[in-house]
Amino acid sequence: MVPLLLLPLLWGGSLQEDPWFELRVPESVTVQEGLCVHVPCSFSYPGSSWSSPKKLYIYWFRGGDNDYLVATNDQTKTGKMGTQGRFHLVGNPRHNNCSLRITEARKSDEGVYSFRVQADHMAYSYRAKKLTVKVPALTQKPDIHFPEPLKSGYPTNLTCSMLGSCEEGRPLTFSWVGRALDSLDPQTLHSSVLTLTPRLQDHGSNLTCQVHLPGGQDTVERTIRLNVSYAPQKLNISIFFSDVAVPKILENTSSVLILEGQALGLLCAADSSPPAELSWFRGSPARNATRIYRSANLDLPQVGAAEEGDLLTCQAQNPLGSQHVSLRLSVVYPPRLLSPSCSWEGEGLHCSCSSRAQPAPTLRWRLGEGLLEGNHSNASWTITSSSAGPWANSSLSLSGPLGSGLRLSCEAWNAHGKQSAAFLLLPGRSVFLAGAVPAALGGAGAMALLSLSLCLLFFCLVKARRKQASGSREGLDDEDPVMGTVAWDINSRIGRLPGWLSC
Repeated sequence: MVPLLLLPLLWGGSLQEDPWFELRVPESVTVQEGLCVHVPCSFSYPGSSWSSPKKLYIYWFRGGDNDYLVATNDQTKTGKMGTQGRFHLVGNPRHNNCSLRITEARKSDEGVYSFRVQADHMAYSYRAKKLTVKVPALTQKPDIHFPEPLKSGYPTNLTCSMLGSCEEGRPLTFSWVGRALDSLDPQTLHSSVLTLTPRLQDHGSNLTCQVHLPGGQDTVERTIRLNVSYAPQKLNISIFFSDVAVPKILENTSSVLILEGQALGLLCAADSSPPAELSWFRGSPARNATRIYRSANLDLPQVGAAEEGDLLTCQAQNPLGSQHVSLRLSVVYPPRLLSPSCSWEGEGLHCSCSSRAQPAPTLRWRLGEGLLEGNHSNASWTITSSSAGPWANSSLSLSGPLGSGLRLSCEAWNAHGKQSAAFLLLPGRSVFLAGAVPAALGGAGAMALLSLSLCLLFFCLVKARRKQASGSREGLDDEDPVMGTVAWDINSRIGRLPGWLSC
């Protein structure tokens, strides 16, 4: 009898929730215009946990009355125009589920919503618990998802999605825009999934996904900048000389001319994404060359002749590949005379002269006021010259009477300098090597060398006169040939005097 007495109280509900009736629903939900929202909801009533009424209907109303119906499972009732097809019950009322889904939200959907349950002999409005729906303007932007990194030449699927869009509502309209799409079929640009094979030239370009929402004029978009990974390319070497401020750029394997002793700076650069690791090798990396520096810069403070022909290689490497470029050092330097000498052979004088330089030097002889070069001969002299690589050799044979004090010199020269060695023919068939003089020798050094030569010449003449006065003629005629040698250090300003120098 007690339940019958309660029915009049339970029918209408009250502002103070009856402990037998409970509604669990958020106080407020927010959904932007054109999007969807799911409102979780559950309810209970007396006997809901153990009874199973024949009829069980639930209703959602907007406003404070029960006239503006928006959703129900009662097929005899229909929702108000403007909400039909957009407000859906998504739970099973017999499982105490009253969840609501709002699709394609409109500004007019804003308001307070109330819930009502109706069973066989019971109806109750949960007036103490309300749902507030807020519908602000659309600001949500779509999202673009894709596996990273984007690799040049590899197909990739990019997906455009709209958080809060409705799966059960009318479909969204997608459009893709961007320079990277100029080679694609336009029909493929209106799907939420785009298959793109990025190219190297697409790196850094913009890609936009536009989404048009149904039921309105709203279009939202998201733009991303493509970060395309690719192997190193356009590798080049910038060359800095110690006396040249403007660098020279090499892209292909070639030689670089540099003067011996000059400083050389090399800077390697490559276009790659991600940035490549740059290293320097002596030789070619393909032949197990030795890494000499792990950096883009390689500084050679003083290039020596021993580095002539060296192959220097810059390698750029990232996870997608590698590339290398090489240059060969061509070290140029002025001539160096090596062991010029003269000796008496029979009734003639035989002199030889060798020089090394890069490029190969030219050798010639000066006899008195005359200039002798090449391969020539006559009754008085014969010249034989040859060259191989950086070496040049020349020999001079003189026959017939030679006057005392005859001047004879060997000269070696190329585009980068000149060096000469002078011989003096002294009485008694002696040959004196006055010294090797590089073209770069300053006036003070030349005067010092000349003074030294004159002093030695005077000393030798005095000694020869004394020998004549003591009747040593026979000893002079039997004197051994005199061989002359010169060692010249390119880094010094004055030659080292030969150890044999005596009269």
